[in-house]
Amino acid sequence: MKADQNDSQPHRGSLSRRSRWARAFLAALSGLIAGFCALCVAELVAAVVRPEAGPVTAVGGAVIDRTPAAVKDFAIRNFGTADKLVLQLGILTLLAVFAMAVGVLALRHRRLGAAAVLIFGVVGAVAAIGRPEGRPGDALPSVVGALVAAGVLYLLVGRLAPRTLPPPAAGETEVRADQGTFDRRSFVIAATVAAAASAGAGYAGRRVTASQQAGASASRGAITLPAPASAAPPVPRGVDLGIRGLSSFVTPNKSFYRVDTALVVPRVDAGRWSLRIHGKGVTRPLTVDYQELLQRELIERDITLTCVSNEVGGPYVGTARWIGVPLADLLREAGVKPPSKGGKADQLVARSVDGMTIGTPVEDVMDGRDAMLALGMNGEPLPFRHGFPVRMLVPGLYGYVSACKWIKDIELTTFDEYDAYWVKRSWSREAPIKTQSRIDTPRPFASPKAGTVPVAGVAWAQQRGIARVEVRVDGGEWQTARLAAEDSRDTWRQWVWEWPATTGSHTLEVRATDRTGATQTDKRVGTVPNGATGWHSVVVNVP
Repeated sequence: MKADQNDSQPHRGSLSRRSRWARAFLAALSGLIAGFCALCVAELVAAVVRPEAGPVTAVGGAVIDRTPAAVKDFAIRNFGTADKLVLQLGILTLLAVFAMAVGVLALRHRRLGAAAVLIFGVVGAVAAIGRPEGRPGDALPSVVGALVAAGVLYLLVGRLAPRTLPPPAAGETEVRADQGTFDRRSFVIAATVAAAASAGAGYAGRRVTASQQAGASASRGAITLPAPASAAPPVPRGVDLGIRGLSSFVTPNKSFYRVDTALVVPRVDAGRWSLRIHGKGVTRPLTVDYQELLQRELIERDITLTCVSNEVGGPYVGTARWIGVPLADLLREAGVKPPSKGGKADQLVARSVDGMTIGTPVEDVMDGRDAMLALGMNGEPLPFRHGFPVRMLVPGLYGYVSACKWIKDIELTTFDEYDAYWVKRSWSREAPIKTQSRIDTPRPFASPKAGTVPVAGVAWAQQRGIARVEVRVDGGEWQTARLAAEDSRDTWRQWVWEWPATTGSHTLEVRATDRTGATQTDKRVGTVPNGATGWHSVVVNVP
């Protein structure tokens, strides 16, 4: 009986079940604190190196680069412009789970836990260097952050070791109250100091980054766009039907869609920006800076842009008034000829400061359309999120083959010699915008009252123009909609049809015909490899 009683007592230096759970919880917390430390220190180092080198941005960019086109399309379709935020939150969540697991591992194997943190830092460093715009110095934020985090984890978990008790006094038979415990006070102090220091490093990093970005913001704020040598023609009366729920003819900058791969929007100082034009068939390589572009003859045009990721009826299309330098003029100045006139290059590869590459047919750029290096959007310098200081755009082509934001380099080459970013990921080399139409009002599952209901929307066929829009109800006869005035063949066109709505559930469909006589097909296909097709439809219920 006495032996049983002795066995039921904890051995000297052992932990009670409650203490073991407490240590495991605090070990997981130690991992979280170490992970927080890694991110904050990395952010401070990245502020000195460059913000894009931060581990979350680098790993997120690497994930985007290696994600199949179908998955990218799914993300854009389901999360819209919040897709990057969702990715970042996902990375942070996985990092938190990893950090807690490493903390628990370090409870039994301190060195192994610290080594796991270092391995994660190596992953971030490799991701940063391996990005299209990666540089050797981009590894520093992840490496330094991991080294500091490994040290923090090693020290914090060390505070969770059971106390070493002195030998029992002569005749001692009871278990001491502090037997098998650890120094909670020491852990709390160390954890608090580590968390506070990490937060301080993160705050300092944000302040440094903000200070650097202030220069770019100041350079944008100091710009006054000159009057264009070739102003946009006056917008005809009647281009905007003024129907409630219908997209406005001009899309405000704050509402204009943004689809790109940049987790951190580049903020480039216009005073330090320059563009190089070089490559095959270039007899006079050019390098121009921002002020030189401003001093050239500028053109101003209303142009509708469309993203290839736009599903049938989707939101990734909008119209703005752009001002910029004709791109064909710059190419001719560099000695470039289109293939139809004996030019050696059939592809123009535009490179962004974030490493994106976009390949555009040289023939399309130089065939007389208003392709430009845009400096302004809707009367102001380009917003940062839309490509400040300079972006490229070519009317009639989907953005992934024409609309390079934050452009810094143009290389003339051939499609046979080089595949740009999206072409390597299963998209077509050439991608003219397809004729499409969309119902804006009534919205899906709306409940309009019986009687006359305006069915209205927009249609576009850049470089061809819209000739006719038709609407039908429940698969019946097609009815011709009334078209708004046309601004140009490069802009979308509003339309409306007065529907004599009757009680019940109804399906509304729309199709458009462009000025070549081609009517958009009813065949529904996805966005890959060169844009979605099909008729947009909405279901409504008339009570």
